[in-house]
Amino acid sequence: MFEALQERFGKVIKNLTGKGRLTEKNIADAVRQVKLSLLEADVNYKVVKDFIERVKSRVLGEEVLKSFTPEQQFIAAIRDELIGLLGGEQRRLNLVHRPSYIMLVGLQGSGKTTTAAKLAKKLKKEGLRPLLVAADVYRPAAIDQLEQLGKVIEVPVVTGDRKNPEKIVKEAQEIAVNRNHEVVILDTAGRLHIDDEMMEELSRVKELVRPDEILMVVDAMAGQDAVNSAKVFDERLDLTGFIVTKMDGDARGGVILSIHYVTGKPIKFVGVGEKIDDLEPFYPDRVASRILGMGDVLSLIDKLEASMDAEKMKEMESKLKRLEFDLNDFREQLIQLKKMGSLAEVMSMIPGAPSVDAVKGEENMKKALAILDSMTPQERRNPRIINHSRKLRIAKGSGTTVNDVNRLLKNYEEFQKMMKQFKSNRRLLRKFGLNI
Repeated sequence: MFEALQERFGKVIKNLTGKGRLTEKNIADAVRQVKLSLLEADVNYKVVKDFIERVKSRVLGEEVLKSFTPEQQFIAAIRDELIGLLGGEQRRLNLVHRPSYIMLVGLQGSGKTTTAAKLAKKLKKEGLRPLLVAADVYRPAAIDQLEQLGKVIEVPVVTGDRKNPEKIVKEAQEIAVNRNHEVVILDTAGRLHIDDEMMEELSRVKELVRPDEILMVVDAMAGQDAVNSAKVFDERLDLTGFIVTKMDGDARGGVILSIHYVTGKPIKFVGVGEKIDDLEPFYPDRVASRILGMGDVLSLIDKLEASMDAEKMKEMESKLKRLEFDLNDFREQLIQLKKMGSLAEVMSMIPGAPSVDAVKGEENMKKALAILDSMTPQERRNPRIINHSRKLRIAKGSGTTVNDVNRLLKNYEEFQKMMKQFKSNRRLLRKFGLNI
C-alpha cells in the first residue's frame, strides 16, 4: 500500500546521507519533498501542513542527540511525528459489558459484512462467544452473505424477519442473553452516500443496544471522500474507532494518514486481504516504520506464529539441524509462506529487503509449487535421481520448462550448501536460533 510513499521518503533520506550536519537549507529541501510526497499520497492538506510544521520544529529545535547523523535525525523526527499522526499507540477493543455490543457502520461497498465475519472469527479465536446480527436489510443479498460467512466460521447469525432492523436487533438481544453470547456484532445498513434516514436508523439502533464500540468500516481506496464521510459519521454517532479495509490494494495511504487527525478517533483494525483471517490490529509505530522502509519485524513474527503449526516448526528445526531438509520440506515451507499473505507484503516487513514485484513474486511461487507437485515423493526425497528425462516429465506436468526445473533445483542446492556452512559454524547457527 505504501510503496510510492516508501520510495519517495527513501530518496529524501538518501539526499541527506553524507551531509555533515542539518542546515536550514537541506532541512527546507527535505521538508518540501516530504510535503509533496504526502500530498501525492492523498493526505488531507491540513494534516500535511500541521505535520510539516511539527517536523521542522523538531529538527530545527535540535531535540535529537548530537551523535546522530543528519539522516538519522530526520528519520527520528519523521517517525515520531508519523506515529503521532497515526494515533500514537495501538488501541484495543473496549468491551466492558456482557454481552458487549459492537456496531459496524459505514457506506455501502466499504466491506462491512465481510469485516463483521472477520471480527467475529478473531474474537472467537480469543475465547469469546460472538453472535452476528444481520441488520442490513436494504442491500441485496447482504443477509445471505452474512449467513454464509457465519457458517464458514461457525458463528450463529440472527436474521429475524429480514425486514425491520430494530426488530432484528431486539431479537438478537434476547438470544444473546439466553444463549450466553459475550459479544454481539451488528452489521448495519449502509448507503452509497450519507443521508438523514440512514443516520436516524443507526441512532435508534445505538439507543437500543448502547454499544461499547461503534466502529466505522472505511475503504482505504476511497481516499479523502472516506475521511470526509468519517467526520460526518463521527459527528452523528460519536464513533469509537475505525476499521480500514483493502490495505492490500494499491491505495496511496491518504485515509490511514488522515483519519485519526481529522476525527481524533483511532484506527483499531485493518483488513489486509480477502481471506476470513485477514484482519489485523493496527499498530501506529509498525506502520510508521514500514512507511520509512524500516520494515516491520514484529508483525512478521505475528504472521509466522499465526500461520505456522508449532509441531511442524519444531520438526523443521530438527531436520535443519541434521541437514535432512529435502524438497518435501521445501514445498511445505512455500505453502506456509503462501498462508502468510503476498510475498511483497512479507518482504516489506523485512528491514533492508529488496522490493518485490507482487505479481511476479506470486507467479514464481505458484510455478515452484507446480514443479514440486509434479515430482514423485521419491524425487522430492532424493533430488539427485532427477535426470534429464525426469526433468522433461516434471516440466510437462507442471506447465513449465526444463530451465525452470533446473533453476528450482539449483536454488535448493544453494540452500543445502548454506546450511552446511552454518553447520560448521555453531556460533552462527545459534545466532539464528538453531542450537546444535
